[in-house]
Amino acid sequence: MKNNAGKPILLKMVAAIQENKDYLGEVDGLIGDGDHGMNMNKGFSMFGDLIYEREISFTDGLNELGNVLFSKIGGSMGPIYGTVFMGMAEAGKDFDEIDLDRFAAMLAAGLRDLRDVVQAQVGDKTLIDTLEPAVVAVETAAGEGKSFADALGAMKAAAQAGRDSTRDLVAKFGRSSRLGERSRGVLDAGAVSCCIILCAMADGIMDLAGG
Repeated sequence: MKNNAGKPILLKMVAAIQENKDYLGEVDGLIGDGDHGMNMNKGFSMFGDLIYEREISFTDGLNELGNVLFSKIGGSMGPIYGTVFMGMAEAGKDFDEIDLDRFAAMLAAGLRDLRDVVQAQVGDKTLIDTLEPAVVAVETAAGEGKSFADALGAMKAAAQAGRDSTRDLVAKFGRSSRLGERSRGVLDAGAVSCCIILCAMADGIMDLAGG
């Protein structure tokens, strides 16, 4: 895809968070403070308003989204998502076109930058349970020479499976970690929002490619 044609992908991500604001709040309210949907909606909506009447590339948009989330929303999730998106943007800033290998490199950079600032691993009931399997799925598909469309499908499936895996995990980080075993049986809100974002990103790329 053309990097400078990526604005519709960004707007699809914004719309996905806006549409799921209440659901994210409900999920977070079960074992957290219930403000994840409100905070995510605030940040993504601010970003959507900023770019609505502007021409902006996919990577420039990711960088701007990261900056908004990092500086404008409360809690730990703003800096976490800000780090991921700005890492992706930095890795892809010189790309005129983004193919599967380049997209995989961007995702990997976002995850790598996040790992520099958080200690959570897969199994700790965080968004890492969604993000890391999704990144691995795209890297694996690229390594196997699969199509971009197949890789995006694999990314969505891995993200969804990772999200669902958090239901049976005990939280190790954040407010919900204080609940211990009582945090089991509920999805992690960050894993849910990460899945929503990644699936919207994948769908946006597919729409742009006409497939």
